Amino acid sequence: MNPFGGNCRPTRVPLLLQTGRSSLPVPHPWNFQRPIDILEAYFWRADEETGSGRHNRYLDVPGFPPVFVTRDPGVIRAILTATGDRAGQFERDTLPSSGIARATGEDTLLFSNGPLWRRQRKVSASPFGKTALFQVDVFCEFEDTFRSTVRQRLMALRQHLSQTGLPHLQIAVEPEIKALMLEMLVECFFGTSINYQELREVYVPAVERVIDHIVRDTVVNRLGLSPWLLAKCSRRYARAFRDFTTFEELTDRVLATRSSGRGLWKKLRSEAPDAAMRSNIKVFLAGALEATTSYATWAISHLARNECWQEKVFREVETMADYTPDQLGSARDLNAVLDETLRLTPSLYFLPRKATAPIRIETADGREMRIPAGTHILLDVWHANRHADHWGEEVTGFPATEFAPDRWDRLAVQNANSKEFLHFGFGHGPRVCPGKHLGQLEVALVVGVFVKLFRFRAVHPENEVRAGVSQSCSAREFFSRRTAGLAGCFHCQAATVG
Repeated sequence: MNPFGGNCRPTRVPLLLQTGRSSLPVPHPWNFQRPIDILEAYFWRADEETGSGRHNRYLDVPGFPPVFVTRDPGVIRAILTATGDRAGQFERDTLPSSGIARATGEDTLLFSNGPLWRRQRKVSASPFGKTALFQVDVFCEFEDTFRSTVRQRLMALRQHLSQTGLPHLQIAVEPEIKALMLEMLVECFFGTSINYQELREVYVPAVERVIDHIVRDTVVNRLGLSPWLLAKCSRRYARAFRDFTTFEELTDRVLATRSSGRGLWKKLRSEAPDAAMRSNIKVFLAGALEATTSYATWAISHLARNECWQEKVFREVETMADYTPDQLGSARDLNAVLDETLRLTPSLYFLPRKATAPIRIETADGREMRIPAGTHILLDVWHANRHADHWGEEVTGFPATEFAPDRWDRLAVQNANSKEFLHFGFGHGPRVCPGKHLGQLEVALVVGVFVKLFRFRAVHPENEVRAGVSQSCSAREFFSRRTAGLAGCFHCQAATVG
């Protein structure tokens, strides 16, 4: 008996005996590294349906609350809008992030619910808001740090090309961007001075392994045993324990600058002691490596496979000498590329929610669904953004699974309501990602300058998704020197690379 009500009820997904399905629709120790396949399993043969079950499915196992998965943008938006700390609203489902809580703490913006989440959200609003980040002096600090580090990397590149005599270089993009993202957060946001090489060679690898551990620990460590205890009987956990120690050291160094007021600490209007800030600092540091790097790397990966759009963005940023918020905001082609990146390859590939009570939702087009109390909800952003019904040729003029930034111009010409075409790249509603504006600032800098400096193409025709806490790619590309970009961007000897 279907526990859901309304006129757009989900249909039940069979759990067993589905020949040809790539995964069970539940995580277990042998499939947890393929979360997108798990989500896809809910919609196995769903396209054969014509009703609401085409995009809304549920799993019902006796003795457990139902699990509801939707790839319907209207339903996703309705649930995200009705999320909050009041009675009868949805809250964030903490079950998928239990490993994160064990690694960082339960008192974080990411994990907490109710009044605690509301207080933390209020505190974070000022330093992460546009008003704080897009002030000229603050933005220039990000730009200066970015320029300094890129100069160093260009000098290393120049030396390598000079020694080898090669006209191009094959390189993995993601490790370069991770260190840069972490540096901008540590140096500019928190005002902590740490040598770039130390960030790159010590802290980035340790935090990377902590993130990998979080994904495994969420599924494998169901009992919530402490890392210290597991380290005594497992070599893998012993390695993770050492990485946690390094992560704690980085957190200590960031917190040490709080009393100085450097960076944006002065914008953080809270009298909470350092110990109470610790968990959120860890979440912000890990997020700089994971979600923001994924965003920037995917944008570069898409452009490496689309020479036409790479040239469009280059022509737009070619004459930029200073990267101000206004200039980046007016870069129409660059912003279309970034929007399309978040649509096609969103860092947050699903958003977890839980029904705190029997809740009725209504979509913008008048459909109704009644969701029973205790339901675990997975808002499948990845598949919603890739389905022809929502983003295909009939709707946007381009195939849903293709990277086509032109679709955003077409939608603008059609005067399409922007609220009807949400890619949910930073979530939506009250629990929208607090680092949204910081992420946009950093990614626009990285992608804009990268296109300005290099011509690049992909080594392989496809780039497979690697999904963990967020989804990312390991893009290996060919880079050749772009003759016009370097001198206009970096006034130093490294410009001779061009």
